[in-house]
Amino acid sequence: MKALELQSQLLLRRVGEQRPLAECAAALCELLRGCPPVRAAWYLAWQPASGSYIPVCGGRLPPAADDPLTLSDQPLHTLLQRQTRLSLAELRQVPCWLAGRLRRAGVEQGLAVSLSLLPGQPGLLLLHVGEGSDPALELALALLRSLLANAVGQPSSPPWLDADPQPALLLDGAAEPLGHNSAWQWLLGGQPAERVLPVNHVQLVRACLAQRRAIEGVEASAGERILLWSYVPEPAAGRVLARCRDASAEVRAGREAARARRLYRLITENTTDLISRHTLDGRFLDASPASWTLLGYWPEQLRGTPARALFHPQDLSQLVERARSALEQDGYHTMTYRVRHRDGHFLWFETACRAIRETYTGQVVEVVAVSRDITARVQAEENRRRLAEVVEVNTDLVMFVDAEGRLTYLNPAARRALGVVGEQLPALEALLGAEDLRRLRGEGREGAEQRGVWSGEARLQPQGDGPSLPVSLVLLAHRPTSGERYYSLVARDMTERELREAQQRRHQDELAHTARLVTLGELASGIAHEINQPLAAVVNYAGASQRYLQSLDSNPQAAERIAQGLARITEQANHASEVIRRLRAFLRKGQRRMQALDVAQVAREAVRLCAWEAAQAQVTVDERMDDNLPPAYADPVLLEQVLLNLLRNAIDANRERHAGAASHIVLSTALQPGELCVRVEDQGPGADAERLAQMFTPFFTSKPDGLGLGLSMSRSIVEGFGGALEARPGAQGGLCLECRLPLRDNHNETGNRP
Repeated sequence: MKALELQSQLLLRRVGEQRPLAECAAALCELLRGCPPVRAAWYLAWQPASGSYIPVCGGRLPPAADDPLTLSDQPLHTLLQRQTRLSLAELRQVPCWLAGRLRRAGVEQGLAVSLSLLPGQPGLLLLHVGEGSDPALELALALLRSLLANAVGQPSSPPWLDADPQPALLLDGAAEPLGHNSAWQWLLGGQPAERVLPVNHVQLVRACLAQRRAIEGVEASAGERILLWSYVPEPAAGRVLARCRDASAEVRAGREAARARRLYRLITENTTDLISRHTLDGRFLDASPASWTLLGYWPEQLRGTPARALFHPQDLSQLVERARSALEQDGYHTMTYRVRHRDGHFLWFETACRAIRETYTGQVVEVVAVSRDITARVQAEENRRRLAEVVEVNTDLVMFVDAEGRLTYLNPAARRALGVVGEQLPALEALLGAEDLRRLRGEGREGAEQRGVWSGEARLQPQGDGPSLPVSLVLLAHRPTSGERYYSLVARDMTERELREAQQRRHQDELAHTARLVTLGELASGIAHEINQPLAAVVNYAGASQRYLQSLDSNPQAAERIAQGLARITEQANHASEVIRRLRAFLRKGQRRMQALDVAQVAREAVRLCAWEAAQAQVTVDERMDDNLPPAYADPVLLEQVLLNLLRNAIDANRERHAGAASHIVLSTALQPGELCVRVEDQGPGADAERLAQMFTPFFTSKPDGLGLGLSMSRSIVEGFGGALEARPGAQGGLCLECRLPLRDNHNETGNRP
């Protein structure tokens, strides 16, 4: 024992004096060979140039059987930077040149310890020992490392520090290092210690010693690794042991778990769906805050409440049992039902339930449910169903048209009216004429896009050779949530309206004919005067001609006078014939003939018809009409009757106010945009606002013997022409009746539309 102590002192002195490596290595090997379990000892120096360990003392090792050019000791050197000691059995598994040399030497049991005898000169100590491990040898090696560390100027560490598998650092009160283990060197990996220590490392050491307690769980980052440091004080020696462990996976997992919990809490607290937990019989265990928004209850109010207490009575009978059976068998169930809000009204809910089972028995212990309010969706589906039923039973023709103009749907009424059988739908071009199709695709689509709806009139051609249908079209533009535009075309059959309009026109014609017959009685004296005048003239001219015939031989001018008399007779006869012709045309009953006509000429004919009546009432008709008026579009006979009614009303008004005195009526024309105005202005008593409002009402009259149909029938006739008939106070204090007729060009623009 004394010899070992002397050898140890000799070794430490040589190392401290930094004697040559061979002397230090020889003293080390001599010291270790004196230990009972050690059979042989070698010390090898690391040669960076060749990448191999070269024996310094202890004898030579045989060369390996492998090619020295293909193998080196660099893998072993790298491994020893992380682990300061290896068993020889572990070393023999390292792919290096030294492992092969040990195999050739037959050295199987022992230790390889990384040991530096001189500063900056790494070395390797090989010990060949017998079977079994000797604790005394382990303690001696640890003590030897500590002594050598002090000898070469490195901080010493306790013998047990190197046996700690975790990186550890022994610090004094000022946080200066006193020693470290081999795992600490592996942790540094060539980087400064400040990179792996906590940022408040010095403060932690001081607090640990001052408070005389360990500080644990201090987190520090070392590159991509996360280290957890523990500071353990040794107050008696004024030292602190700082240990760390790699907790990267643990900390990251904890962070992910915390993030997941935080995310779950955020989702649970902010989702609009109701997330709840229940017992198998439906009793609330917990609920998310959405319960207040959806049901009007806070989660605390729902805990312990059976869910069936909120169900609609009609849904309660089979809902609970069905859900319980499905959860026990399948573990999952989705249901739609009505639930009562706290205010008393019912909402539609859709709930997805999942069963949570006991791990070993598989029995359902609770149910997790996610519920959402689908009231708006249910109501929308119900509205769509009702709308579909309305479209199916609607008597109007309903057609759906896509953005390309193809028919995609016809309701039953449209199929019947258009004669469509089977699934094949006709093209829109086969149902509409070219002009109607052009209007529909032009102004129709533009109007529907801008205002949402467009209406017009057209004719639809059914399949086959059937007659076309007059329809009133309504085009609606739709844009669903998918964004694809489509249109609905609603057509109403206007055949009955056409029949009624034709019937009404025939009835108007009959009324007009009746009115003309009534007028005939009133104009009888005037007609007789019109005919008697030319007849009397004919008689006079005939008598004069006979007298000239008797004096033909004695009077040289007699032949000329006879010719003049015969010409006058012919003229008066033609005049009488024209009066009878106009009378017959006025009284004739027939279909309405719309044509372009000269309004001034028709007005003058009406003046001639009532000329005798005007003369009897001392009324003068002042004609202020242009001769170059553009043609208007109307029926000449009916327009003549309208103007005759207006003139006769004006004559009666003047007679009422100026009985026995002379008066006049102004008949004038005026042009306005798209129409021609004919005005009849009298000097009668006029009419107040109430009479103006009722003047065109059937059977309303101010004449004692009047029927009250003249102005009403006249307005109907003018409106049938596409014009208007209105009354207003006149400039002369009487009444002004204005008849507005469409011009021929304007009528062609509007009248050709179906």
